[in-house]
Amino acid sequence: MDTLPEHPSAILLPELAELIRREATQAEQEGALTNKQIALAIQQQWFTMLVPQAYGGLEKALPDVVRLEEAIAWADGSTGWVVTLCAGAGWFGGFMQEGFATAIFKDKNSCLAGSGAASGTAEITDGGYRISGKWWHASGAPHNTVFTANCRLHKNGVAVMDEEGQPVIRAFAFLRQEVCITPTWHSLGLVATASHAFEVTDLIVSAERMFVIDKDVTVTPGALYQYPFLQLAEVTLAANLCGMALHFLEEAEQLTHPKEKEIPAVVLQVLDKETAALDEARKLFYSVLDASWQQQLQADTVQNELLLQVSEAARALALQSRMAVDLVYPWCGLAAADKRSVINQVWRDIHTASQHNLLLYPRTTSA
Repeated sequence: MDTLPEHPSAILLPELAELIRREATQAEQEGALTNKQIALAIQQQWFTMLVPQAYGGLEKALPDVVRLEEAIAWADGSTGWVVTLCAGAGWFGGFMQEGFATAIFKDKNSCLAGSGAASGTAEITDGGYRISGKWWHASGAPHNTVFTANCRLHKNGVAVMDEEGQPVIRAFAFLRQEVCITPTWHSLGLVATASHAFEVTDLIVSAERMFVIDKDVTVTPGALYQYPFLQLAEVTLAANLCGMALHFLEEAEQLTHPKEKEIPAVVLQVLDKETAALDEARKLFYSVLDASWQQQLQADTVQNELLLQVSEAARALALQSRMAVDLVYPWCGLAAADKRSVINQVWRDIHTASQHNLLLYPRTTSA
């Protein structure tokens, strides 16, 4: 890709971006997305854009999803993060049993989220499982209708092991009324994501609540559910950090370019350099993402070498997003340190999002 990818402002309609930003301060004060932000996401079907069409979802092409999520995060970090994590959980619909998936997605307000940590146990019973556990971060917890969580399988009180001697871990889905939500989210940024903990105790569920995230056993056909989960998660999260960084640089430009005084040359140099570096990282990122998606469509698989390039480009974009913000921040003055300012909120959001270990170097998981 020789040309710069479209700016988020060309992806997200101006009136939608304006609504999201207008509500951002109230959302942070309340510690959760506002009713208007949630209503917008539902109206636009953002929470279900990765859900199979068979269940009423959009089943959008992955490159389109990533660009949209970057644009929403550019409008507001918390909104982008919640949409991304909830839409990502909706992707699990492609692996759930048809009857259960049909039941949960018939609700037009359906919104899935949960945790990938295997901090629960699922005791195998006749016809189902008895589950107990606590999971610490479910973005959008106040409005989630279904929670997904990983559990270690147990049988007769003993952990089930696979052929390599590793604990068998499976994903499960719980209905909202089955979980207890604990307000544990007290982060520096992404305050309105309300990524609270949830737990269940001795919850009996049927076998259809368990699903396996594996392209070889997907229930729903289609390229979207054959694309590897690791890279799907990496590119969607990296796009969020980039969207926040683009917003930060725009706010920084306004602060560092006051009309009433001359701007030191070093400030202009730093801002221009970091903006250019982020542009280059975005070009590479979208180039390999688009190439991997085309390969998935044409060959029904993505070669391992290209998947590694996707992972590397995602990490490079996340890194450059953090670097750009950190190198420009010192030149933004005390206004950037005022927790009431937009630029400070964006700064706090990206530094909270950057704590997600999936995008840290070096990559420890093979493609």
